Amino acid sequence: MHLPLCAIIRVMMDYYSRAKFFRTKKRLGQNFLINGEVIQDIIDFAKITKEDVVVEIGPGVGFVTEQLVKYAKKVIAIELDEEAIKELQKLECDNLEIIHADILKTDLSTLCEENIKIVANIPYYITSPIIAHLLGEIDDLNNKNRNKIIDIILMVQEEVARRIVATEKSSGKQYGLLTILSQFWADCEIIRTVGRKSFYPAPKVNSALVYLNVRKEPKLELSDYTHFRKTLKAAFSQRRKTLKNCLVSNGFDKGKVEKALQDLNLDENIRGEKLSIEQFGELSEKLI
Repeated sequence: MHLPLCAIIRVMMDYYSRAKFFRTKKRLGQNFLINGEVIQDIIDFAKITKEDVVVEIGPGVGFVTEQLVKYAKKVIAIELDEEAIKELQKLECDNLEIIHADILKTDLSTLCEENIKIVANIPYYITSPIIAHLLGEIDDLNNKNRNKIIDIILMVQEEVARRIVATEKSSGKQYGLLTILSQFWADCEIIRTVGRKSFYPAPKVNSALVYLNVRKEPKLELSDYTHFRKTLKAAFSQRRKTLKNCLVSNGFDKGKVEKALQDLNLDENIRGEKLSIEQFGELSEKLI
């Protein structure tokens, strides 16, 4: 469903006029989404129904929230800013619960009986910690938050979105620890890019909506997930160094590393960002 151009402009002007009277706080990374078409895309792609409980992270003054409550069985809005909460309370919806809390300190498993969908327009500077909080670390096989989540729609900086969906064939420094963490516990894709003028105040960078379909099982079956996490951390510790040197400088036995690379037909001078997640799994198993 896409709104006509005249309707988009009218909705954006309404959101803009409402947003500009709110004193946004740079320290909280507040940039409110004011593009009605993008908000509708979030609703459409999430396929929210009256059976769904949606947890919205960082709802701000409630532009997305006021649409979510029309479609969901219940919306649980988690907001840190007390002034924003006062604006959210004006919605007065029977199916809206507002929680004043820091998402990074919130146990999602305690919020409701049902499984949940996550919608979040999050501060860009804490994107990685929030993803780790929602999905759990690679070796956290029974994470309470992840076990509660069906899927996640995140608004993030476009550069970060590219990192989330990257592969070992991606250009530049896109592929890394955030990539592997995200894809280890979810199937990830970019829904759409979002221009900076879709927000108030407008950020300095473009954004993107990312969809994470949460896995019930990890991407790889391994004998030691903590060792896998240790291997990854070492491999990406110094990007200018070869994979071999990174591993050795982080305490892995040199002879074992050389043999593992040889067994896997990997060049001794290869860098970590050139290995697929599956190859990292094989490497980790050989280094145990």
